[in-house]
Amino acid sequence: MQNSDAMALSVALLAAAGGLTQRINEGVVARGFEGLRPAHGFAFARLAPDGATVTDLAVHLGMTKQAASQLVEELVRKGYAERRPHPADARARLVVLTEAGWACTRAAEEAAAEAVGAWVDVLGEDGVRAVCDSLSRVAPGGPIRPAW
Repeated sequence: MQNSDAMALSVALLAAAGGLTQRINEGVVARGFEGLRPAHGFAFARLAPDGATVTDLAVHLGMTKQAASQLVEELVRKGYAERRPHPADARARLVVLTEAGWACTRAAEEAAAEAVGAWVDVLGEDGVRAVCDSLSRVAPGGPIRPAW
């Protein structure tokens, strides 16, 4: 693959990811979840299964612990997350989603389905499955984070 082709692919993937992030965020806002921005969605992705400490969240998002603390404080203030005692570490606090946080996560899933549905209109279901399969083979494991 020539450099120009590699750059064209890079631009297309970044534009698709950015567009998808924006469409999901807009879909969440349209479903009544106000005051959120895409960075919150990346935090929700880490908090969703079992919660996380602020340090875990900072590592996941690639930010300082102080910035993650501010983000958590914002989510707590807006009612999307709460702090609880950590079950395995008395010194730590676990940040977990509230019912409003879980409802917002479900809204993001619905918005993602709508956004990908637009891709199906262009590429067809088999085309979208092929893109998914191909990207899954080359995508790195680990945290999904915004490009700060």
